[in-house]
Amino acid sequence: MALRTEVEATAPRRDVYSVSRLNREVRSVLERALSVIWVEGELSNFSQPASGHWYFSLKDRGAQLRCAMFRMQNALVGFTPRDGAQLLLRGRISVYEARGEYQLIVEHLEEAGVGALKREFERLKTRLAAEGLFAAERKRPLPRFPRRIGVITSPSGAALHDILKILARRFPPAAVLIYPAPVQGAAAVPALVAALATAGARAECDVLVLARGGGSLEDLWAFNDERLARAIAQSPLPVISAVGHEIDFTIADFVADVRAPTPSAAAELVVPDRAACLEAVRRTAERLAVSMRRELRAIVTRVAGARARLSLAHPGVRLVQQTQRLDDLSVRLAGATGARVQRGGLRLAELHRRLMHRSPDRLLGQQHARHQDLSLRLKHAASGRMAAAAQRLALAQRALNAVSPLATLARGFAIVTLADGTLVTDAAKVAPGAAIEARLAHGILTARVSGAREEQ
Repeated sequence: MALRTEVEATAPRRDVYSVSRLNREVRSVLERALSVIWVEGELSNFSQPASGHWYFSLKDRGAQLRCAMFRMQNALVGFTPRDGAQLLLRGRISVYEARGEYQLIVEHLEEAGVGALKREFERLKTRLAAEGLFAAERKRPLPRFPRRIGVITSPSGAALHDILKILARRFPPAAVLIYPAPVQGAAAVPALVAALATAGARAECDVLVLARGGGSLEDLWAFNDERLARAIAQSPLPVISAVGHEIDFTIADFVADVRAPTPSAAAELVVPDRAACLEAVRRTAERLAVSMRRELRAIVTRVAGARARLSLAHPGVRLVQQTQRLDDLSVRLAGATGARVQRGGLRLAELHRRLMHRSPDRLLGQQHARHQDLSLRLKHAASGRMAAAAQRLALAQRALNAVSPLATLARGFAIVTLADGTLVTDAAKVAPGAAIEARLAHGILTARVSGAREEQ
């Protein structure tokens, strides 16, 4: 038993994985090792449950790969793929732990072929933009009235016919020089680059038009070549890119000085409209004539004004005006002197009147009269107040006598009180034998009650 325990202690400890732990760690390893990858293959077993997610397989001749694209990503695709479609996917490898299956979580999906060209287009566009070939500050303005226009295109294409037709209609004085070059196929890029170099070296034109009619992305691919883009950027002449239809964009469009949506639009951009130019000349001539007439009228007005001012500034006219002004001032001076003397006399009279009004003799007489008047008024007021006071005193005396107890006693009445001074008003309240005092008008009587009776 002890030997077994010792053997177990020395044996290596086992790290036993659960299935869930194993799948989880495998998923972690795969996601770290393969972050974002591109995969191309044929779609099969496509399904879209109610959740909106896409589940399908991507296969080639030797293998297949389970894929899942969740609803937030597949809503941006723009089409629903079908079984058998050749697709290009971008995503990250993961493991569906519940079944232990590794799968591709798709983030972007596009059809193969055209998608590869688009990726190459975006890659080159990004790189050239970073170099500054698309910068607005390097764009050159087009000449307003070009004397000769160079057209680089296929001599058998419809684009050249449209350009020549519009140029002849809009601006016949401009000459057109054609630099023939194929615009599609393997020989297109070298020929287009050579035509640009030839036109730049000869310097026969004022502006170049690089033109091609519409087509698929593959048809227009020559205008997405890096060699052509750099040749356009190095051209000493301004370049108009007129490739495809309005919705088509190429690398040449971004590098060129001006991008025209179609070859016909390039012909309208490169030259002005003859009719519009003639109309502009006519309107300018009319404005010039109106301006000249207005300026002549202004000059005539200024001359007339100057002549009038000159006549007013003549020495003889000024001398007459100054003489008249002197006479006017003399009259005004005489009038002002008389008026001033008159005002002085009036002021002197007024001051004399005011002085006499304030004379001491006059003021003393006024004060004496006022003193006499006040003395008389004081005497009358004192006499009146004394008489009124005496009358009020007599009236008060009579009123006092009328209510005085002494006056009542004089009519035979008496005031009866007990010995303690209590006033007697009821005979029934005085006991027989009680001592009483009767106050008369003259003197006091002392008595003792012998009896009392009710009033009959």
